[in-house]
Order: sequence, then structure tokens, then C-alpha cells
Amino acid sequence: MNEIVRKDFPNLERVIDGKKLCYLDNASTSQRPKKVVDATIKYYTQMNANVHRGVYHLSQEATDAFESVRGKIERFIGASSEREIIFTKGTTESINLIASSYGEHHINKGDVIAVTRMEHHANFVPWQQLAKRKGARFEIIELTSDLRLDPKEVDRVLALRPKIVAVSLLSNVTGVVNPISSLAARFKMVGSVVVVDAAQGIAHGEVTIERLGPIDFLAFSSHKLCGPTGVGILWGREALLEKMPPYQVGGNMISHVGDFDSEWNELPHKFEAGTPDIAGVIGFGAAIDYIETQGRVRIESYEAKITEYVLDELKNVPGVRLLGPAEVHHRAPIFSVAIEGVHAHDLATFLDMQGISVRAGHHCAHPLMMKLGLPATCRASFSFYNNMEEAAIFIQALKDSQVFFARKVKPTPITQAQGKRGIV
Repeated sequence: MNEIVRKDFPNLERVIDGKKLCYLDNASTSQRPKKVVDATIKYYTQMNANVHRGVYHLSQEATDAFESVRGKIERFIGASSEREIIFTKGTTESINLIASSYGEHHINKGDVIAVTRMEHHANFVPWQQLAKRKGARFEIIELTSDLRLDPKEVDRVLALRPKIVAVSLLSNVTGVVNPISSLAARFKMVGSVVVVDAAQGIAHGEVTIERLGPIDFLAFSSHKLCGPTGVGILWGREALLEKMPPYQVGGNMISHVGDFDSEWNELPHKFEAGTPDIAGVIGFGAAIDYIETQGRVRIESYEAKITEYVLDELKNVPGVRLLGPAEVHHRAPIFSVAIEGVHAHDLATFLDMQGISVRAGHHCAHPLMMKLGLPATCRASFSFYNNMEEAAIFIQALKDSQVFFARKVKPTPITQAQGKRGIV
């Protein structure tokens, strides 16, 4: 990638307290190219009307623009039909929809639901709570010492023949990339329904249903893919979606309402109650167009170079603990680090003083952090619009932080209470 790409992102030009912004919190949310901002503005200023409800010109125009995005996403992930593409508020709602609709009607007492230790809360808590409600057995697939999936643990859980297995494509804490295709193939052999959280992975390469193998559900968000916040996607196999009851009821998701019963609309509208985030969806369509123009294979190749550079340079920064594997082919450009004697929030504040925006906290992954005995880490996450100069700035700032905290600040021990107050 090059500097021409960076010019598409207005926020990257910001200067804060005399420091040029070095934005390294892409695992939390990406920046938006001007094309996406313009698309949302165009909706509000030129076609602001509700969708699926009006026969007048403005409403038809808005509906056409809104529904065209469904087709873009179908092609983007290689789905079989637009009927399989459900608009939601985000990955979290997408997974809750699966748990509340499919899970409630297919999980019984004694059934097994499995997740991995590395899951984001959005792909952990809905399954945990479903298991509690239904009296099911909740199993956690543990990790190796370098925080990849432990093959022995996978074998252990396979033997339990779980009804549902939920796994992230890519860890938002360690950047570990999971072998979804082989996992899905093995779990399908024992009859599992496979749910994939692609919130992180969708932004770092070409993600298609064919590549992921025999999965059943896929969830991801717009805002991690250069699109607006408040928009998510649930893909599900049409045969499963057809049999699932609605997640919410109300406007647009019905075909008929009688005094004592109602009939549901066809897919995908059965799961899209109420007025959607029309501008957000249209903006997401513009983001898809932009990503396709940049080329997903090209993005993946470029980010691999950044990953390799940061991994090599971190080896030369003593006292820094990096979570996850040290090999570039096992991970994406997400780096969670801890420095002994320095709280992650203090480190993040120091980096912010250098113009570097990173995330400090438990990264919505309490089960993983508790297992590691860490209250928080500092996470730097890169995107295709970041450059090698920013990677070098981050590494140098880590080195400088050690000098700063050694000489200027007397570190205080991290108590359990302090850990609980961590930023989420």
C-alpha cells in the first residue's frame, strides 16, 4: 500500500497536542475513507426516506440503494443467495440472534455447547448463558502455551459431540488465526453446528464461505471494515434460517397480523424487525466497494509485512511480553503487550502522549486474561492504511516507555481491585 491510500482517510491527517495521529486501535474500530462518509451524507441529503414502506420515488430510491448492499455482501463472502444475508446492529447482535433463535429451539438439557478460550465476550457469553438457561454443558477449548488452539483439547471436545461449536476466525487479543476450514470439517462429522465470529478476521484478508469450509453461521461488523458503526451481518445457511423463528417481532418482519396470531415475512426480512440503520448500510456498501478496489489479497500481503516487521523488532525490546505466537504465518497485525511493573493503562497514556492511539484493558476477553493472570494489556492493531513508519514509531515508543517509567515513575503493584477497574 502507499501514501495515496492514507489520503483517503481524513482522520489520519489529525494533529493532537502537536503530535501527528498514529492510529493503532483498528481491532476496536477502523477509520473511514471519505467515500464512506460521502455515501452516508448522500443518503441524508438526497434520498432520506424509509425503506420497504413507500411507493413514492424517494422511498423507492432509498430501498434500491439499501438492498443493493445485500447483493454486494453476498458476493463479498461468496454466499449462495441474498436471502442468507441478514442485517443486524453488529457482530454481537448477530451471535445473540443465533443463540436466541436457533439455540433456544435446538439445545436441550445435557447437550454440549463449546467455545474457545480466546473468544471475545460476544462469542462467549451468549453461549454461556444459553447453556445456563437450557441446562446444557458448556465446554471451553483450551489453548497452547503460545495461545493457539490446543489440538488435544480439540480432540477432547470433539469426543463430546457438541451440538454447537463457536470459534473466532481471528483473536482480537493475540491476532491468532484459527484453521476454521479443518475445524469445521471435523466438527461437522460429529453433527455440530459451527458458528464463526469473523469480526476481526474479515478485515485482514479474503474471507469467503468456500474458504471457511462447512460452517453454518458467520457474523461480522461494518465498523471494523472501514464502514459505519451500528451495522452488522449475519450469514446463515438458508435451510437453517428458514426453520428458525424470528429474533424480534414488529414492523417489516411480518406478512400478516391477525388478532391472535401472526405470519412471518420471507427471508431475509423475517429477522429484520423495525427501521434499520439505512445510512449505515449504504455506507457499508461504499466500504465494501472501497475494500474491493484496494484488493483483499493485496491487503493481506501488505499487512503480513507489517506483522513480520513488528514481530522482529519486538525481539529487540527487552522486558516486553507479547501475547501469542512469534511466527508471522500464525497471526494478523494485532499485538497485545505487557511490561513488568507498568500498568497497561499507564503505558497507553504514555503512548498517547507520543500521538499513538492504542487500546488498554482486557479487550472484552475476560476468560482469556484471567487464565493468563493479567488484569490488562496494551494492544496495538494495524490496518492496511498504517505504514512502516508508524510501526517503527510504536516500537521506539515502547523502548522510550521503559526508560520513562524506570526513571520518572515509581511503579505501584497492580492489585486485584485495580484490575477490575480496567477499561473495557
